[in-house]
Formats: sequence, C-alpha cells, structure tokens
Amino acid sequence: MPDSRVPRLRRFLVCEPRHFAVQYSINPWMHPDTPVDVDLAQDQWQELIRAYRDHGHTVETVEPVAALPDMVFAANCALVLGGRVLGSLFHAPERRAESTAYDAWFENAGYEVYRAESVCEGEGDLIPTGRFLLAGTGFRTTREAHRQAQEFFGVPVISLQLVDPRFYHLDTALFVLDDGPDGNIAYYPEAFSPGSRAVLARLYPDAVIATRDDAMAFGLNSVSDGRHVFISPRAKDLADQLARQGYVPVPVDLSEFQKAGGGIKCVTQEIRS
Repeated sequence: MPDSRVPRLRRFLVCEPRHFAVQYSINPWMHPDTPVDVDLAQDQWQELIRAYRDHGHTVETVEPVAALPDMVFAANCALVLGGRVLGSLFHAPERRAESTAYDAWFENAGYEVYRAESVCEGEGDLIPTGRFLLAGTGFRTTREAHRQAQEFFGVPVISLQLVDPRFYHLDTALFVLDDGPDGNIAYYPEAFSPGSRAVLARLYPDAVIATRDDAMAFGLNSVSDGRHVFISPRAKDLADQLARQGYVPVPVDLSEFQKAGGGIKCVTQEIRS
C-alpha cells in the first residue's frame, strides 16, 4: 500500500522566527509569563525547512518584522489558490500589521492581492481540498469571509463551526491528506458542532479520526504532500493510523511554537499557482 501514495511537490512560504515570542494572549495556549526559547524555536523551524527540502518541496521566505512576534505563523497570512491571493484581515489588533508585510511579498512576487473585507485568517480557517474549500468559523474567520472566499475563488465553500477554543483555527482540528477529487482528511470530531461533525462524516466517511491526545499535541496541525505527512512526534496514535493507510509520517518537533498555539501547518503557507 505505501507505494500507492504519490507525493505532489509543493511550494511553501515561511517566515523565520527571529522575533518569535509570546507577548500577549489571543488564544488559550498563550501565556505571556511562559518564557520562549528563541534559539530552540529557530532550531525546530530549521529542521522543518530541511525536512520540506529533503522531500523535494520548494521553500521561500518572507523577511520577519521585529514588532510582529507571530509573523512566523505564515499560514494565517493568506489563502493562495489558482494563483489568486486572498489576503488576511486578522481578528486580533496585535496581528493586523502582518498582513501588510505578507501582501508586499506577494505583490513583489507578481501577484495581485485582494484583501478580505471581513475577519479572515487565511489557511488557518480556509483549507482547499481539491473539490471545495473547508472553512472554519466560531473564533476567528467570519461566515461573511466564507462568502467572500467563494465569490473570489469561484470554489464551493463548506462552512464548519468550531466549538472548542483550544481549536480556534480549522487547521488545528483538521488537515487534508490528499487534495485530489477522491481525497481524504484527518480530523478531531469534538472540535466541531454536531451539525458540522455530521457534514464531515457525510463528506469523508473514511476519514482518519484523531484522539483527543493527538489533537492536543497539534497532530492535526500537519502538512501532507499526499504521501509524506509532516507531523508532531507526540501524535503517536495518529501517526500509526496514517502509516497503516500507506502514508509516511515525517515527525518534526515544533513544541516551542505550541506555546503560542501553533505547529507545523501554522508556520507553513502553501502557494498554489
């Protein structure tokens, strides 16, 4: 079975955690009195970048800004689909200036950026599946932003209600394993409202279901290329499930970033041209 999984080479945009810190609290994971080891964060981030490149993926970087400690979480900056860029409007005032820095990178790279008109936190809550966009709401991105994304990309949007503040972004509770027409996902059902759980069960009857322990270990804040799954090493049960289904787990420890409520996917923006 492992040989049946075919990776698709990706292009990622990331931001070095040169100024990473927990200076405020905008989610339940963040405690400003908890010290951050910036050197360790740098080492962990570099390990992830090496892992991406070792598996053939292209990685580009945006220059970090000193006053923006969360800028490392590149996934939140935009959604790029079909070469079109929907820029973010952050919920927290502390993060809003990040959009300017990322928009400038995209514009310098030749993209036209459309800035969301309602609170929208990019790939944190908007996840392409190949057939449609899965879109989270409840804590950050608004349903109005879901409507805007559908109009902008011309892709059907499936709105999903998040109910547990520890899973404040969709990408902390769900990730796409394969993004083709017959693709699959992994997710933690208890992060969603009953109706949203029913929708996911209907759309993905063969989904990989994560345990609470694996979800709390940021195992669902993973990145898959269709074969290799870059995943938290503490999400052991989830990794075992994936291996049994023919995926190849690639453990990368980003535990320092969990102090800010982030993980592998949070620091990874995919550029889909």
